[in-house]
Amino acid sequence: MKDEKSLNNTVINWYPGHMAKTKRQMIEDLKIIDIVIEILDARIPIASRNPDLAEYIKNKKQIVVLNKTDLADEHITSEWIDYFKSKNIRAIAIEANSTTGVKKLLNTINTINSEVQKKYKQKGRTGYVTKAMIFGIPNVGKSTVINSLSGKKTAKVENRPGVTRQKQWIKISENIQLMDTPGMLWPKFENEDIAMHLAFTNSIGQNAIDVEEIAFQLLKFLIHNHKDNIEERYGIEISEDEELIEDIMYIVEIRDKIARKKGCIVSGGNIDETKISNLILNDFQTGKLGKISIERP
Repeated sequence: MKDEKSLNNTVINWYPGHMAKTKRQMIEDLKIIDIVIEILDARIPIASRNPDLAEYIKNKKQIVVLNKTDLADEHITSEWIDYFKSKNIRAIAIEANSTTGVKKLLNTINTINSEVQKKYKQKGRTGYVTKAMIFGIPNVGKSTVINSLSGKKTAKVENRPGVTRQKQWIKISENIQLMDTPGMLWPKFENEDIAMHLAFTNSIGQNAIDVEEIAFQLLKFLIHNHKDNIEERYGIEISEDEELIEDIMYIVEIRDKIARKKGCIVSGGNIDETKISNLILNDFQTGKLGKISIERP
């Protein structure tokens, strides 16, 4: 396997050229924005939060939306809600594919809108339209959230990164308009874990990653932190020996056991590494391995 210290350089190539232009445009658009709504993946709130924009939104009214709570550990999600509250940031946990949390989000937007409207009325401006901007990294569920807020299929939804390519205005109510923006990544990582966590959750296009390496790193994380989930899902036993599970070859052995259980075999009885890698990643990403959070405050 590749040296973990160089994983973000060798396994992931993820910054499409159009994103630099997207960032410049978003910074310019923020000048007219009253409310910033940032969609995060509840499983990876650190990795899915774009650090490049933190400086530009610090003086705006902010709402953090922890989406995909149906895939995350609910206790850890509660910890994140408390964490953002401690930073004086409104945070709401939602499952965008259902009504869970979406009404609470809309109520929060309306509450902030009342504050904005009051400010402009005091300045003698009536009929002001509050402008909100919603953004999030690719495949974090932003378009689904927008459609839930607007009550119609306004934004295109696909389970792959990079679908929204242009900004658009969406009417939420008579005096609230929402600017949708393209999913924006950032060119540098704080550390290698950020790259890994984004790859685990499919926030980076499949063409940009080494699927076999990413699946290996995910399996390693799961064996260390959610051993029971792996055993239950795949019907295998994993050693309790901490030294053994640190061994790279033991992780490979577990992967190969899963591959044989699931029939991921090519001619000659060899393991189909690509097929088993995709299967493990898909099982995690769709919640078949249980509700798992990768990061906690």
